[in-house]
Amino acid sequence: MKQKKSMSLIEKQRAAGWAFLTPAALMIVVMSFYPMIRAFLLSLQTGKGSNYRFTGFTNYARMFEDRVFLRSIGNTFFYLGIQVPIMLVLAILLAQLLNNKDLKCKGLFRTCVFLPCATSLVSYSIIFRFLFAQDGLINSALVKLGILQSGYNFLGSAGTAKAVIILALIWRWTGYNMVFYLAGLQNIEYSVYEAAKIDGANGWKTFWRITVPLLKPTIIMTFIMSINGTLQLFDESVNLTNGGPANATITMSHYIYNTCFLHAPNFGYGSAMAFFVFIIVAVLAFINLKVGDTRD
Repeated sequence: MKQKKSMSLIEKQRAAGWAFLTPAALMIVVMSFYPMIRAFLLSLQTGKGSNYRFTGFTNYARMFEDRVFLRSIGNTFFYLGIQVPIMLVLAILLAQLLNNKDLKCKGLFRTCVFLPCATSLVSYSIIFRFLFAQDGLINSALVKLGILQSGYNFLGSAGTAKAVIILALIWRWTGYNMVFYLAGLQNIEYSVYEAAKIDGANGWKTFWRITVPLLKPTIIMTFIMSINGTLQLFDESVNLTNGGPANATITMSHYIYNTCFLHAPNFGYGSAMAFFVFIIVAVLAFINLKVGDTRD
């Protein structure tokens, strides 16, 4: 009888690797890819309840005739264009400041900056709504300081309502991104900064010529995550302004929710809009990766 050949060490390691990866891979397929495929098939159909019929790309064509959806795209990109750059610049500057080895009580300051991230999305949105209400704390302070004669309806005007959402996003997510930059800064050898100091580089040149280039992978990662999160913005639009006034602050995710679960639910059309958002996120992420890839 032929003796059974035993597995080599490399084969055992490969088998062990697949044993660990297979359950996770199956979960990703079942919980992510299968729903995505089903949602795409649903986006090609129209109907209600269990009565759906195939209509091709009618739902996708309808999106570009839907004024509310087009407004939600404009609102979302408005938040993206203003909030993300301000937030990331503040996060880098705060990380640089809190990475100073001579700074006392660094742990306390880092905790204070990161603390907003521990706040629930719904909770902080409601807090900001009460803060900027006509009889809220902000209006009360402005009236007492003599800046306003009476309470201003911040959430009742399109411009100020958008400004409140942007302010809330910056408050909530700056500390989150700061942690990534702080981790990146702590991986940079201090001897690099000492060498730059010996060469006569001031703080500004050191920041632009050393800190920013060495943080480039982290900056790209946080930029992609911020774009992804902002394009799927939902809680602030729903809980802070409810998309108002007159859909002036509504986001794409908020409108998709309204389409699927409110105002005569239409899951086919909602799925088409969700896939449109997915494509935008994928394209922007691909562009960022290509722009940030400096390899030959």
